[in-house]
Amino acid sequence: MSEQKLSCGVVVARRTETGWVTLMLRAFHHWDFPKGIRERGEEPLEAAVREVGEETSVTELSFDWGDRFFETGPYSRGKVARYFIATTNQEEVVMGLSPETGEPEHHEWRWVSFDEAYDLGSPRVRTIVQWARQIIGT
Repeated sequence: MSEQKLSCGVVVARRTETGWVTLMLRAFHHWDFPKGIRERGEEPLEAAVREVGEETSVTELSFDWGDRFFETGPYSRGKVARYFIATTNQEEVVMGLSPETGEPEHHEWRWVSFDEAYDLGSPRVRTIVQWARQIIGT
């Protein structure tokens, strides 16, 4: 898989008093987990961690379920997205600016339940939500 075609991201989960929540980002009307294109020479997990930090400022990530991942089928001109799962205690989110445009890449962020994540997501994102729920056990 070429670096340009593999998008790497993380389902960031946080345990709260009312159960698990996950971090979703909105670009226009599309909700997704933090992710972005792997750079040359980067391992997919490294790319995923870098993208989460750049897009959300969340840097405290614990990969409690190891390096298992879920890959989507091709979408958007042949890209494939690979998602890992990590937990965090970091609640504050600061959306990063795109290096290309200097503008935020996303319009909004939310910590949501996995039910809400499923409702917000496209069919592609819903498969990730279902996979992550099974692993986390929500």
